[in-house]
Amino acid sequence: MKRAMMALAGAAMLTALPVSAQAQSVDAEISALTLRVQKLEGARAVKKLQRAFGFYVDRGLWDDAADLFADNGTIEIGVDGVYVGKARIRDYLKALHGGQDGLIYGQLNEWVTLQPLVDVAADGRSAKARWRDLGMLGQHKKHAEWRDGIYENDYVKEGGVWKIKSLHLFVNFVTPVEKGWARLKQGEGVVQSEASKKMPPDRPSTSRFKPFPETQIPAFHGPNPVSGRNVTEATK
Repeated sequence: MKRAMMALAGAAMLTALPVSAQAQSVDAEISALTLRVQKLEGARAVKKLQRAFGFYVDRGLWDDAADLFADNGTIEIGVDGVYVGKARIRDYLKALHGGQDGLIYGQLNEWVTLQPLVDVAADGRSAKARWRDLGMLGQHKKHAEWRDGIYENDYVKEGGVWKIKSLHLFVNFVTPVEKGWARLKQGEGVVQSEASKKMPPDRPSTSRFKPFPETQIPAFHGPNPVSGRNVTEATK
């Protein structure tokens, strides 16, 4: 009987909570759920954005690829330097792959993008992502190359639409298929492209990355998701 009375008293106390306090609790829960959904939707949008970039570049759709960037977006590939703005990004990509809209007959230009590691900011309005780049490049009966690299990119949500803020591809090597990466000499696997020489970048290269056969790791944008520690180079 005593326990029953105590239970009734507790229920009465809960019922007696001010309406304003209950509303605040509900509002806080809604806000937390809204941010969680924004982050989940942001991660999905970023993956779609990056995959679209790869597919467009695969087939020489330079305007479509450039349209994925913010107005002041940037692109930096290997040691070519930084190109700023949609028009410059479009012209650079076009020059890098033959100087025409669409691919040249017999051109292979596969930008295979793998291993997405996406982190959306707490407010759901910006994000960072790391990807693996595997390139299969070449021209029919002329040459064929492999490319390996790591993306560390930034993304921004503008007017409700996710866009690429900065795309940075740390190229590890580009090597002829018949030669392979095992026979690369120091500094041979990453060189400035002819496109960059003819069309100088807007800003010099920011990369201090040492490519293969060095074992340097491009800096991770975020900590270890379990330990919370920053990920750094292994000490030798």
